[in-house]
Amino acid sequence: MNLLVALGGNALEDGSQPTAENQLKVIKSAMVYLADLIQAGHELVISHGNGPQVGRILVQNEAAKALTPPLPLDVCGAMTQGAIGYQLQQAMQAELAGRGINKPVVSLVTQVMVDLADPGFQNPSKPVGIFYTKEEADKIQEADPDFVMKEDAGRGWRRVVASPKPAGIREIQAIQTLIKSGCVVIACGGGGIPVVKDGRGVKGVAAVIDKDFASELLAEELNADTLIILTGVDQVCLNYNKPGQKNLKTMNLTEAEEYIAQGQFAPGSMLPKVQAAMQFVRSKKGRRALITSLQKVAPSLKGENGTWLQE
Repeated sequence: MNLLVALGGNALEDGSQPTAENQLKVIKSAMVYLADLIQAGHELVISHGNGPQVGRILVQNEAAKALTPPLPLDVCGAMTQGAIGYQLQQAMQAELAGRGINKPVVSLVTQVMVDLADPGFQNPSKPVGIFYTKEEADKIQEADPDFVMKEDAGRGWRRVVASPKPAGIREIQAIQTLIKSGCVVIACGGGGIPVVKDGRGVKGVAAVIDKDFASELLAEELNADTLIILTGVDQVCLNYNKPGQKNLKTMNLTEAEEYIAQGQFAPGSMLPKVQAAMQFVRSKKGRRALITSLQKVAPSLKGENGTWLQE
């Protein structure tokens, strides 16, 4: 089976000090679960989030702006895409080698086209960086009005930035070539670097593309059988963290639309995951999407866990 696996940025951290060393340790553990899928015979393309990581670079920008010019948001995205991709690549290479699997792993810095007319530029909605209390968020926004702070799914307050929809993947032919040559490809990290047309080429813009929508587009372009979106819960829930919480094993498109209309899924959290899954299922007959946790991905593919979305 050809799988596109979208790994959340928060899944690359374990709550310990967010150092490069600790992140690599978490990534090494994560690659065990994904290598299980390769060993089972699945073809894998991996994408990943970068919300916490790019947020920390933005914090570093602010802290050091008196000493060095702050980096543009698209460059921050490229930095995290390269750094996380490097660690994923290194960890997967080691894990596969330990299993006697001779399969190249390649991380590709990926640019994704966006449209400046996208309403996402007028209504920043993508959470990035660390969580704050309400009081801390108010102080940050008061000190710098360019920082837009919003509450994130009951977990605290975070900075939000423009999040336009992906309109095209610049390196899609290169990705297809690498897959045909037998590589495990890591692409569209952090949703890809957002770019717009500029003469004969492109230029970066200040935004963060939602990883789930970029992963969905990549899955479509690669004609994947299944889009797997990995998150912090084993299954999609109704009434999440409320009395009467209900875990869902399956959803069809009609049910998913009804749940969205009821406000069941938090914006910036589960909502884009469900919407991306719906978009993939609609894109071609027979396609399915799975939302689950990293730890449950293998049993979920066998129907033992997770939430499957289909027509």
